Amino acid sequence: MLFLLTGDVQIGKTRWLGALADELAGEGVAVAGVLAPGVWRERAPHEASGERGLAGEGRFEKLGIDNVLLPAGERVAFARRRDLALAEGSFDPTSQSAAAQLAWEISDDAIARVNAHFDALARGDARRTHPENPESPADPARMFHVKHSFAQTDVSRETFRAGETRPGLLVVDELGRLELMRDGGLTAATALLERGPASGFPHALAVVRDWLCPCAEERFAAAWGGAEVLAPDERARALVRAACGLSA
Repeated sequence: MLFLLTGDVQIGKTRWLGALADELAGEGVAVAGVLAPGVWRERAPHEASGERGLAGEGRFEKLGIDNVLLPAGERVAFARRRDLALAEGSFDPTSQSAAAQLAWEISDDAIARVNAHFDALARGDARRTHPENPESPADPARMFHVKHSFAQTDVSRETFRAGETRPGLLVVDELGRLELMRDGGLTAATALLERGPASGFPHALAVVRDWLCPCAEERFAAAWGGAEVLAPDERARALVRAACGLSA
């Protein structure tokens, strides 16, 4: 089953997905892929609240995006708001994101690291402990625990007893213009989605902006026998849990 989690910006898709991934892992579902939590700064009392959009509204300003590689929990600094990257001197005019004129400056090195993670998933060996120790296999029963807030996402590891695992869930947060309009970005993730169900991951959930959802359906749904479009709500939680063999 392919699930497409969609909606407008700043509605909590990643926070919802992180909470669901934590819940599933706690009940024996192998969840692997990537989460993309925001990097936030609390505005000072004298600062005006932002408007809904790129920088975020209310008390918190969105500065960037990290990628958390599941299940090991490695955190990758993935994207910086373009205006901040320009001001800080970290903007790369040769990057994929610059060529696409995105509002985020995405490091090509970070894209390569996340693609390497999905390549490892495709080979079935992404549960290694850490990239600095690539030859040391991780405990296959090691999973993760995700806690979300506007300010940060902390990832630690939990273990669960052998025999508790259920059908796995591949998570891709998120598919954007690079992937769906330019055949770039997380190409290893899109390659996995194009394959359809695999023995380790018979189900997948990809996050995609609402206006790009038709592109994702057209590209991936046939390989999965269709796609279920979800909003981050209780109905979606029940559908994903049922697919993973869990009661609502």
